Amino acid sequence: MSKRIDVKDLNVYYGNFLAVEGVSINIAARSVTAFIGPSGCGKSTFLRTLNRMHEVLPGARVEGQVLLDGDDLYGSGVDPVAVRSHVGMVFQRPNPFPTMSIRDNVLAGVKLNGGRLSKSDAQEVVESSLKGANLWNEVKDRLDKPGSGLSGGQQQRLCIARAIAVKPDVILMDEPCSALDPISTLAVEDLINELKERYTVVIVTHNMQQAARVSDKTAFFNIAGTGKPGKLIEYADTTTIFNNPKEKATEDYVSGRFG
Repeated sequence: MSKRIDVKDLNVYYGNFLAVEGVSINIAARSVTAFIGPSGCGKSTFLRTLNRMHEVLPGARVEGQVLLDGDDLYGSGVDPVAVRSHVGMVFQRPNPFPTMSIRDNVLAGVKLNGGRLSKSDAQEVVESSLKGANLWNEVKDRLDKPGSGLSGGQQQRLCIARAIAVKPDVILMDEPCSALDPISTLAVEDLINELKERYTVVIVTHNMQQAARVSDKTAFFNIAGTGKPGKLIEYADTTTIFNNPKEKATEDYVSGRFG
């Protein structure tokens, strides 16, 4: 199920503005990769190019290649909706569909992709996805209740269940814990550690300790100043980035002297 991502010379534009410049990175399958860096350095923008969410904004485009196990996600004739079924996204704020039940929230992506499920198949998807998101035991007796009735941490795990229900290869997470309390954050971090056994996970985080706890590799992004493009400064094993980085800017950032 899990696939590797290879990005080659990626430039990301909003209209004429170059937001992210010249990113090349190889992300291993079945691993957790964290993107860190100061606000506005392009890490979330870059994350969104990995499942073509970036281009839903008018005038947004990319140059370069994003390869999923060798297939270019930006190749001619590639359907962005199909890309997003292979590369799922979990956002900063939990966003379950408020009027939908917990069950329908889990199935929403499957139905959106045209999947027709028998009742028993649907039940199986709901159960396996909620178990995969470590939420099943908490909600199994109230699957018909609205997803909006869950706590923030439970809602975020419901969104992760919705993402894994479509059986993606990659799960992208854009600051998935920034709106959560410490206990819920721990639950999501534990879950991320489990998810990498089956998926390629990429996470943007402002929380340096979180990057150190959950990721195998860390990419540090930085920006030379307002109006300048974000760039990938350094990418290495997480222990190297935090304990022995090559670049002074990385060292300044992870030691808290900057940003």
